[in-house]
Amino acid sequence: MTTLPHTSFARRPARLRPADLTPAVLRFQDGACATGELQVVSLTGGLLALSPPLHQGSVVKLMFITSNGPVTGSAEMLSPVTRSQQPFRFLTLQGEAQRRLQSAIQASLYPRGPQEEWIEKYRAAISQVEPPRRRFSRFMLGTLALGLLGLASTLYVLHTHLLK
Repeated sequence: MTTLPHTSFARRPARLRPADLTPAVLRFQDGACATGELQVVSLTGGLLALSPPLHQGSVVKLMFITSNGPVTGSAEMLSPVTRSQQPFRFLTLQGEAQRRLQSAIQASLYPRGPQEEWIEKYRAAISQVEPPRRRFSRFMLGTLALGLLGLASTLYVLHTHLLK
């Protein structure tokens, strides 16, 4: 697990505001669960729509899905902003979860144009193409079959001439 630094930033970290409804699941240390909606997220924390808000200082395991895959990490719930909005800060994010979140944030900040999307689709299509089959083995099999057919024909003709 990667422990996130909690130092003061000269600049606010980049944030992602999901365009679609993004459900979030919160699992408490006693095994209980709660659900909410992710409204804003960054590498250091975010904002959840929860009803009712959780106690300030509660430590939960937070799970949600980005366009790049699931993100799971432990988070501390901060003081509620409104009756239905509560910020949180990440305590830890696993390496892969942090990479997915960073990638999703970058994709929202710098969306790809049509040309880049076409290139990505092309690369994905190329990676799924099966390697060419061995044409040499087909050629050899065909040559062998044709040779056997010629030999059988020759033997048949010679055999019928010898019987006369």
